[in-house]
Amino acid sequence: MASCLGLYIEENIIKYAKVSKDNEVIKIDSFGIKFYDKLNEAIEQVIEETYSYKTPISINTSNESYNYFYVFNLLNKKDMHSYIKTEFESLCYEKELNADTFETRYVLVNDLDDKEKVKAIHISVGKAEIARRAELLNKYKLTSISPISLGISNLIEFSKNEGVDNIAIVNIEDKTTVTTVIEQNIYDIVTIDEGTREILRKINEKENSYAKAYEICKNSTIYTTQGKELQYEENVYLDDIMPTLYNIVGQVKKILNDSLKKIDKVYITGTASVINNIDIYFQEYLEDVKCEILKPYFLRSVGTEINMKDYIEVNSAIALALQGLGSGLTGINFKKESITDKLPEWLTIEIGGSKSGKPNPIMDKLNLRMDFHDELTQTEKGLIKSAIGVLSLIIIYGVFAVILNGQINDKIAEAQNNDKRVATQVVAMAEDISNMQEKVEQYKKLEENLQNKKNEQAEDKRLKFAIPTLLNQVMKIIPKKVQITSITESAETITIEAQSNEYDQLGLFKAKLEQDGILANVVSNESTKDSGVVKVTIKGELP
Repeated sequence: MASCLGLYIEENIIKYAKVSKDNEVIKIDSFGIKFYDKLNEAIEQVIEETYSYKTPISINTSNESYNYFYVFNLLNKKDMHSYIKTEFESLCYEKELNADTFETRYVLVNDLDDKEKVKAIHISVGKAEIARRAELLNKYKLTSISPISLGISNLIEFSKNEGVDNIAIVNIEDKTTVTTVIEQNIYDIVTIDEGTREILRKINEKENSYAKAYEICKNSTIYTTQGKELQYEENVYLDDIMPTLYNIVGQVKKILNDSLKKIDKVYITGTASVINNIDIYFQEYLEDVKCEILKPYFLRSVGTEINMKDYIEVNSAIALALQGLGSGLTGINFKKESITDKLPEWLTIEIGGSKSGKPNPIMDKLNLRMDFHDELTQTEKGLIKSAIGVLSLIIIYGVFAVILNGQINDKIAEAQNNDKRVATQVVAMAEDISNMQEKVEQYKKLEENLQNKKNEQAEDKRLKFAIPTLLNQVMKIIPKKVQITSITESAETITIEAQSNEYDQLGLFKAKLEQDGILANVVSNESTKDSGVVKVTIKGELP
């Protein structure tokens, strides 16, 4: 039977749950909450109380950040990884951060907006943060460090979720995380800075005890409205609780409204879930979305000795334990596998056992027990220790050599593949540049033709209205004794034939045409007189 100890660590509080799994049967062996001043001592107490010296341990990350990148789904796995890595490095550059100081993981889901793309939920944690977490459990069997925002969904059995596909899990711990699950896949994670840290801090300032502050929260009942009546429990600490919950539920409502798919149900979990009526409070604000406290799916029924509420308050620890047992998403473990993790479990020796039952750094690495009925001399003990040391070094060296050789071969193959891919991309890039240049030339020609067409249309439009405008202007300036016999237009040159009984009237008409700007470059031929009528031809250009 496999088992795992889940430790959910936050400021001043540890939640723990030791979970065992036998096929599909899941059982919680022990669980609880500890408040601490010294974290190391609190962890040792939990290990001792749950007898988890050799049990795999799963803990949560801290101060993780979430980003989202969108990738074409036709890319192969290596190209997707390279693209996502490049996008994160660019983001760090914009924020003036060093990308090398972060450890990253990501989860791919189908993009709801674009079927040709996938959405990468990218998680980054500072390497120093991971090292500090790992150092806390360096004496024990730490196997998993993962974000609770992704692991919390381990408590829901989606295949039996009564047709509910779209849910939101509101985990109100020190900070609040809202995990949106669309069509049974985690699609979005939002971190809200407000949570129970602020609530417990305010009550602790009055009571000077985080443990008492937690119990006050557990025994508090927040007000709810039933019809038109207001139910309110007299509790001086509600003023410390309600403002934070009000801000959280407001942001949750905005997240649900912004969701690409309608959310059918909201699950509430975390430290704040111990507050009585919190689900009803959420229900009143979220209205048409069903709200309920998150209960681990495998706890269909529990004994009368333990209240279901006691299990619920350590939901985060249970979820982490299930993650350590292989449930939920893979690839989100920030614990790097060491050489000792890769050694087979049988590789240890235990001589004489351990009277205290506590782990022995050397003995715990070997599961090969040797029983000597006679007392060993110091020389024999020294020889055995030396033999164990030499054997361990040989095996470690051999394993390390095999692993290193495999990694070198993988890197060589990867480099060769990268060279081929780069060469292919260079050729493709050259073709793209050539095609782009052709497109640019075509665009220039199209732009030139379009401009010429516009000019022609403008000229046609101008000429279309030129003659009527000219006639209108001529009517205003023509002397009374001048008669126009014809007006013709050719290549923007206007020819006017006019006659009058007086020479000076024709001269006045010609002068006004030029003076008023009706025609430019006005000229006239010599006038002729026939039967007392003087005729003249006047030419000019449209302005």
